[in-house]
Amino acid sequence: MQHPTTKPAATGKADTSAKAERFLRLPEVMSRTALSRSGIYAAIQRGEFPHSIPLGGKSVAWLESEITAWQDARIAHRQH
Repeated sequence: MQHPTTKPAATGKADTSAKAERFLRLPEVMSRTALSRSGIYAAIQRGEFPHSIPLGGKSVAWLESEITAWQDARIAHRQH
């Protein structure tokens, strides 16, 4: 005997069960990475740092998860 499958009803609400991604603005990225503004943008140009996300107008931010992943990669590749 087959059982019917049910799908949750669409509510029009965003799924809040997943952790929301956090945006970091430049001063916080500088503080967390110990890089200067010019150092961050130079690393982006070299393909060594996550790109910023445009928020509108001239405002940009970085995803916290991408900055954390960059930090983790730097730690993993350090020489002992």
